[in-house]
Amino acid sequence: MQAYKRTDITKDQVVPIAEKMRKAGVYLTMIHGFLNEEGQMDVSWDYQVEPVIESYHVVGEMTLPSISDIYDCAAAWPEREINELFGVEFEGLDTSKRLFLPEEMLETQGKGQIMVMPLSELRANVIKEG
Repeated sequence: MQAYKRTDITKDQVVPIAEKMRKAGVYLTMIHGFLNEEGQMDVSWDYQVEPVIESYHVVGEMTLPSISDIYDCAAAWPEREINELFGVEFEGLDTSKRLFLPEEMLETQGKGQIMVMPLSELRANVIKEG
């Protein structure tokens, strides 16, 4: 079983840590985004540093640097998911196309957080468009 180590960092540390990890041949396991108990955005970058998963967290920021130029699709895909679901902007990330959310399920301007829509309204929209 792997151990887990959490470290809180600033957004200015995201890229230097990713560069150091990539240079050392360390895998990026995942990038996670969630709202913590205080309602703040918490984004974490998890790296497989055997025998530990090292997790670096930035809390309370809605604009972060992208590491997609360092870890390619391993970073771009979860960054795009977090952008689409929570509205976190990753500087330098191409978000010109949707991953999976239809435009009508998003807030104004098609950015961030899924809009909650009653099923009856969603059905009415589908029937109207169909």
